[in-house]
Amino acid sequence: MPNLWIQNARVIDPAAQRDARGDLFVVDGKLVPSLSAAQKKRAKKIDAAGLVACPGLVDIHVHFREPGQTHKETIGTGSRAAAAGGFTTVVCMPNTSPVADTAGTIQFINDAVRRDAVIKVLPTGCITVGMKGQALAPIGSLKRMGVVAITDDGDCVQSNELMRRACEYAKMFDLPIMDHCQDASLTQGAVMNEGKVSTRLGLRGWPHAAEDIIVARNVILSESTGAHIHLQHISSRHSVGIIRRAKERGARISAEATPHHIALTDDLLSGYDTNFKMNPPLRTEEDRLELIAGLRDGTLDCVCTDHAPHTDYEKDKEFDYAPNGILGLETSLPITLEILFRQNKFKLPFVIDLLTRRPADLMKLPAGTLAAGAAADICLFDLNEKWLYDAKRGFSKSSNSPWSGQTLTGRVKTTLVDGRIVFDGQKIR
Repeated sequence: MPNLWIQNARVIDPAAQRDARGDLFVVDGKLVPSLSAAQKKRAKKIDAAGLVACPGLVDIHVHFREPGQTHKETIGTGSRAAAAGGFTTVVCMPNTSPVADTAGTIQFINDAVRRDAVIKVLPTGCITVGMKGQALAPIGSLKRMGVVAITDDGDCVQSNELMRRACEYAKMFDLPIMDHCQDASLTQGAVMNEGKVSTRLGLRGWPHAAEDIIVARNVILSESTGAHIHLQHISSRHSVGIIRRAKERGARISAEATPHHIALTDDLLSGYDTNFKMNPPLRTEEDRLELIAGLRDGTLDCVCTDHAPHTDYEKDKEFDYAPNGILGLETSLPITLEILFRQNKFKLPFVIDLLTRRPADLMKLPAGTLAAGAAADICLFDLNEKWLYDAKRGFSKSSNSPWSGQTLTGRVKTTLVDGRIVFDGQKIR
């Protein structure tokens, strides 16, 4: 691998509080402070004038569907979509077929990652056997196979007693619990946010209380057991308030927001477009604004995509019967920049922090930094380039995106993993 010299970039490294015009140097896949004169002569040079250079983006909530649902996505195609979006490290959820509740399934996933992934893909394991919420999965065995967290994502554990035991084991094995907060008794048959829009459309409503109740439950269990519980894709303004008060007390709670929940509201469902159907559902403008406020003040820790591919024939159904979820990896950066940086005037390094260092630190991942000695996982992007996003021409195996056909601002030009270019702005290498 040749030495690498990235020149003339605006280098933003939130971990080092660095935001300045400068260069980056790579030797043997690692970042180094500088190159010798001889090394500079032989180095491969990338002119990054006009571009931002930041740590490779980190997403701790994606669905790559392998094993068992490879008609929607594979580890190979999902990792390519991630690379095209500037991501160099992602954490994939265990709701595959079979679910990732055994060491053997984690081994299968790890083998597929080594064989097919172009970025770093890390597995999670299930909290319960079969994700059925009845008995704990073998958490110690899953930890030994390399899972970075446990979660029943998509099937929130309903038993408070079982969740308490899961917290105790997770703390014992130093694993975070990631929880999809949903009281299932309040959401039977629900397909969108409960409110004026659902009433007008004649669709079964999904109350915010279904999220708020489990968020509060998790706060109580975290405080009583000392376990770190990470709350996934928060959508309710009431949940933001619960989390804010818990953090003020020092609870080991963290939380994420998605680009779609900070950008979109339930008003957009008036056309019954299933690309706006997701779990948790899009909520009101008041909820959207409170999520943004939560990101601003640190109540919400990071932005994650919840990348959830589905085929056209699965999504092309009556609204009630279509599956929840949308793509997110190739559009996350421009959407997050639009909402937080342009519309709400967040400082650019702060936005980058929400997409790099913060999610990496939550899962204790060696990522999200441009420090000397760190892996040369780097994203180069043009902050102001406008481009037309066509999901059918993207790198995912699916195309279920509400942003397909729209002009976005901010485009990834190069993604590097361990100093190797895996995406050059046009194709995967």
